[in-house]
Amino acid sequence: MPDVRFDGGLRSLVSRDSWTTVASGMGFTEGPLWHPGGFLLFSDIPNSRIMRWRDGALDVYREPSGQSNGLTLDAAMRLIACEHENRRVSVERGGEVEGLAERYEGKRLNSPNDVVVRSDGRIFFTDPPYGIREEQRELPYNGVFTIAAGGELRLLLDDFDRPNGLAFSPDENTLYIADTNRGHVRAFDVADDGSLANGRVFAEMREEGRPDGMKVDEGGRLYVCATTVQVFAMDGRPLGVIECPQLPANCAWGGDGSDFYVTARTGVYATRIETGGIAPHLRTT
Repeated sequence: MPDVRFDGGLRSLVSRDSWTTVASGMGFTEGPLWHPGGFLLFSDIPNSRIMRWRDGALDVYREPSGQSNGLTLDAAMRLIACEHENRRVSVERGGEVEGLAERYEGKRLNSPNDVVVRSDGRIFFTDPPYGIREEQRELPYNGVFTIAAGGELRLLLDDFDRPNGLAFSPDENTLYIADTNRGHVRAFDVADDGSLANGRVFAEMREEGRPDGMKVDEGGRLYVCATTVQVFAMDGRPLGVIECPQLPANCAWGGDGSDFYVTARTGVYATRIETGGIAPHLRTT
């Protein structure tokens, strides 16, 4: 079974079976997303591909992908991607890929990294500079943005060092945002118009972990990829860490909702966790 350390109740949820290898030999994997069509998508960033894993077979879903990173689905189940190379957030409509956000106040975004969509269609994304050189920067900050259903782009936060992974609480009233270089996850109350308030540190990472992609389950537990997969209760209490075959970058729920996928450097791995995951097509709220 995947090794669980610092166990505060996590071990009882984790499968006793070994990790399953979904993919190997990739450049750098990110953005795992289970599609309701019954397959897993993930980004292979340096190779500028979105890969698809279905029924044990791996093929290319999109190439080039603009060096896509984070992936999600909107309310209409259209694929949304954060693209490093194109420095934009895009959406797939009718087989065509269109830009949703590329500039803010006339300046190019840095390199959109991760993205979530609220059930009413509002999009939230992070914009650190990982995909650009410093001399390419046009915005003086690494922001957190929102896109309204009508397309309006608005800056929400500009005080992060490296904003990265995003996840909503099950009721969507709280937004969790990883600040990678600071080693913690912050939580914010979310208003109907997308505004964020009452920012506070929700969880500090163990063992100098650097938080990246995140997901939540139906019990409100937060799963953070940060050297290991570090899991926290709704009140921020650490529940334990799960060792992975390689250093994890992001994670996703899939299958019947209990399959747990991790993109980890050159590979993608799967296990089962005895809970129900929150994903765009698995929402219960």
